[in-house]
Amino acid sequence: MSRIGRKPIQVPAGVSISLDNTVITVKGPKGSLSREIHKDMKVNVAENEIVIERPSDNKLHRSLHGTTRSVIANMVSGVTEGFSKNLELVGVGYRANKTGDKIVLNVGYSHPVEIAPEAGIEFEVPANTKITVRGIDKERVGAVAAQIRSVREPEPYKGKGIKYEGERIIRKEGKAGKKK
Repeated sequence: MSRIGRKPIQVPAGVSISLDNTVITVKGPKGSLSREIHKDMKVNVAENEIVIERPSDNKLHRSLHGTTRSVIANMVSGVTEGFSKNLELVGVGYRANKTGDKIVLNVGYSHPVEIAPEAGIEFEVPANTKITVRGIDKERVGAVAAQIRSVREPEPYKGKGIKYEGERIIRKEGKAGKKK
Protein backbone atom coordinates (compact mmCIF):
# COMPACT_ATOMS: atom_id res chain seq x y z
CA MET A 1 0.00 0.00 0.00
CA SER A 2 1.03 3.56 -0.61
CA ARG A 3 2.03 5.24 2.65
CA ILE A 4 0.62 8.53 1.42
CA GLY A 5 -2.44 7.03 -0.27
CA ARG A 6 -3.73 5.17 2.76
CA LYS A 7 -3.66 8.20 5.09
CA PRO A 8 -7.15 9.63 5.62
CA ILE A 9 -7.70 13.31 4.79
CA GLN A 10 -9.14 15.27 7.69
CA VAL A 11 -11.94 17.61 6.60
CA PRO A 12 -12.08 20.77 8.76
CA ALA A 13 -15.35 22.38 9.85
CA GLY A 14 -16.86 24.63 7.19
CA VAL A 15 -15.67 22.50 4.27
CA SER A 16 -18.15 20.45 2.24
CA ILE A 17 -17.22 17.65 -0.14
CA SER A 18 -19.45 16.42 -2.93
CA LEU A 19 -18.72 13.52 -5.25
CA ASP A 20 -20.48 13.13 -8.60
CA ASN A 21 -19.20 10.01 -10.41
CA THR A 22 -15.56 11.00 -11.08
CA VAL A 23 -15.82 14.73 -10.28
CA ILE A 24 -15.02 15.83 -6.73
CA THR A 25 -16.00 19.32 -5.57
CA VAL A 26 -14.60 20.92 -2.43
CA LYS A 27 -16.25 24.08 -1.05
CA GLY A 28 -14.82 26.11 1.79
CA PRO A 29 -14.51 29.62 3.20
CA LYS A 30 -12.05 30.79 0.49
CA GLY A 31 -13.92 29.36 -2.50
CA SER A 32 -14.71 26.22 -4.42
CA LEU A 33 -12.51 23.79 -6.37
CA SER A 34 -13.60 21.00 -8.67
CA ARG A 35 -11.51 18.28 -10.29
CA GLU A 36 -12.01 15.06 -12.20
CA ILE A 37 -10.27 12.04 -10.71
CA HIS A 38 -9.45 8.72 -12.35
CA LYS A 39 -12.45 6.43 -12.71
CA ASP A 40 -10.71 3.50 -10.97
CA MET A 41 -9.95 5.34 -7.72
CA LYS A 42 -12.61 4.93 -5.03
CA VAL A 43 -13.21 7.97 -2.84
CA ASN A 44 -15.09 7.32 0.42
CA VAL A 45 -16.41 10.50 2.03
CA ALA A 46 -17.34 10.17 5.71
CA GLU A 47 -18.43 12.99 8.03
CA ASN A 48 -15.03 14.47 8.76
CA GLU A 49 -12.55 12.44 6.69
CA ILE A 50 -11.90 11.20 3.17
CA VAL A 51 -10.29 7.84 2.40
CA ILE A 52 -8.93 6.89 -1.04
CA GLU A 53 -8.87 3.21 -2.06
CA ARG A 54 -7.43 1.49 -5.09
CA PRO A 55 -8.98 -1.57 -6.74
CA SER A 56 -5.80 -3.56 -7.35
CA ASP A 57 -2.02 -3.57 -6.98
CA ASN A 58 -1.17 -3.06 -10.64
CA LYS A 59 1.33 -0.33 -11.48
CA LEU A 60 -1.19 2.25 -12.72
CA HIS A 61 -3.38 1.97 -9.62
CA ARG A 62 -0.38 2.15 -7.29
CA SER A 63 0.86 5.31 -9.01
CA LEU A 64 -2.59 6.94 -8.92
CA HIS A 65 -3.29 6.10 -5.28
CA GLY A 66 -0.94 8.58 -3.58
CA THR A 67 -1.35 11.18 -6.30
CA THR A 68 -5.15 11.22 -5.96
CA ARG A 69 -4.90 11.54 -2.19
CA SER A 70 -2.39 14.43 -2.46
CA VAL A 71 -4.50 16.29 -5.02
CA ILE A 72 -7.64 16.05 -2.87
CA ALA A 73 -5.69 17.03 0.28
CA ASN A 74 -4.36 20.10 -1.56
CA MET A 75 -7.90 21.02 -2.60
CA VAL A 76 -9.08 20.84 1.03
CA SER A 77 -6.08 22.85 2.20
CA GLY A 78 -6.56 25.41 -0.58
CA VAL A 79 -10.19 26.23 0.21
CA THR A 80 -9.39 26.66 3.92
CA GLU A 81 -5.95 28.35 3.98
CA GLY A 82 -4.92 29.03 0.37
CA PHE A 83 -1.46 28.84 -1.16
CA SER A 84 1.20 31.42 -1.96
CA LYS A 85 4.56 31.56 -3.73
CA ASN A 86 7.08 34.32 -3.13
CA LEU A 87 9.42 35.59 -5.84
CA GLU A 88 12.41 37.92 -5.60
CA LEU A 89 13.87 40.20 -8.26
CA VAL A 90 17.68 40.36 -8.14
CA GLY A 91 19.56 42.86 -10.26
CA VAL A 92 20.31 46.56 -10.53
CA GLY A 93 17.17 48.39 -11.67
CA TYR A 94 14.97 45.29 -11.56
CA ARG A 95 11.61 46.14 -10.01
CA ALA A 96 7.95 45.23 -10.00
CA ASN A 97 4.88 47.47 -9.71
CA LYS A 98 1.24 46.56 -9.29
CA THR A 99 -1.15 48.52 -11.51
CA GLY A 100 -4.75 47.49 -10.98
CA ASP A 101 -4.65 43.73 -10.72
CA LYS A 102 -1.71 43.35 -13.16
CA ILE A 103 1.96 43.44 -12.34
CA VAL A 104 4.49 45.34 -14.44
CA LEU A 105 8.06 44.02 -14.44
CA ASN A 106 11.12 46.08 -15.35
CA VAL A 107 13.81 43.44 -15.65
CA GLY A 108 16.38 44.78 -18.10
CA TYR A 109 14.39 44.59 -21.32
CA SER A 110 13.76 47.61 -23.53
CA HIS A 111 10.10 47.46 -22.53
CA PRO A 112 8.20 46.69 -19.33
CA VAL A 113 6.56 43.26 -19.14
CA GLU A 114 2.90 43.15 -18.02
CA ILE A 115 1.42 40.00 -16.53
CA ALA A 116 -2.31 39.69 -15.88
CA PRO A 117 -3.55 37.22 -13.25
CA GLU A 118 -5.66 34.23 -14.16
CA ALA A 119 -9.05 33.67 -12.56
CA GLY A 120 -8.61 32.85 -8.89
CA ILE A 121 -5.04 34.21 -8.73
CA GLU A 122 -4.03 37.49 -7.18
CA PHE A 123 -0.72 39.32 -7.03
CA GLU A 124 0.79 41.28 -4.19
CA VAL A 125 3.92 43.45 -4.36
CA PRO A 126 5.07 44.11 -0.76
CA ALA A 127 8.34 45.69 -1.95
CA ASN A 128 9.52 46.67 -5.41
CA THR A 129 11.78 43.60 -5.54
CA LYS A 130 9.30 41.07 -4.12
CA ILE A 131 6.18 39.49 -5.64
CA THR A 132 3.67 37.21 -3.91
CA VAL A 133 1.31 35.01 -5.95
CA ARG A 134 -1.78 33.85 -4.00
CA GLY A 135 -4.69 31.54 -4.78
CA ILE A 136 -6.63 28.48 -3.67
CA ASP A 137 -5.46 26.09 -6.41
CA LYS A 138 -1.90 24.93 -5.67
CA GLU A 139 -1.27 23.85 -9.26
CA ARG A 140 -2.34 27.22 -10.75
CA VAL A 141 -0.36 29.23 -8.16
CA GLY A 142 2.79 27.28 -9.01
CA ALA A 143 2.21 27.60 -12.76
CA VAL A 144 1.70 31.38 -12.60
CA ALA A 145 4.78 31.78 -10.39
CA ALA A 146 6.80 29.73 -12.90
CA GLN A 147 5.46 31.91 -15.73
CA ILE A 148 6.61 35.06 -13.92
CA ARG A 149 10.01 33.47 -13.20
CA SER A 150 10.42 32.55 -16.88
CA VAL A 151 10.30 36.25 -17.88
CA ARG A 152 13.92 36.54 -16.68
CA GLU A 153 15.33 33.36 -15.17
CA PRO A 154 18.32 33.76 -12.84
CA GLU A 155 21.60 33.52 -14.69
CA PRO A 156 24.48 31.52 -13.19
CA TYR A 157 27.26 34.15 -13.31
CA LYS A 158 25.89 37.10 -11.33
CA GLY A 159 22.60 35.56 -10.16
CA LYS A 160 20.50 38.30 -11.76
CA GLY A 161 16.88 37.53 -12.60
CA ILE A 162 13.63 36.46 -10.95
CA LYS A 163 13.97 33.64 -8.44
CA TYR A 164 11.81 31.91 -5.85
CA GLU A 165 12.31 33.06 -2.28
CA GLY A 166 14.97 30.86 -0.71
CA GLU A 167 16.05 29.37 -4.06
CA ARG A 168 19.78 28.76 -4.25
CA ILE A 169 21.35 29.70 -7.56
CA ILE A 170 24.45 27.62 -8.35
CA ARG A 171 27.07 30.10 -9.49
CA LYS A 172 29.69 29.59 -12.19
CA GLU A 173 33.17 31.00 -11.89
CA GLY A 174 33.44 32.85 -15.20
CA LYS A 175 36.69 33.68 -16.95
CA ALA A 176 39.81 33.18 -14.89
CA GLY A 177 41.77 35.83 -16.77
CA LYS A 178 45.34 35.65 -18.05
CA LYS A 179 47.52 32.96 -16.50
CA LYS A 180 51.04 33.91 -15.43
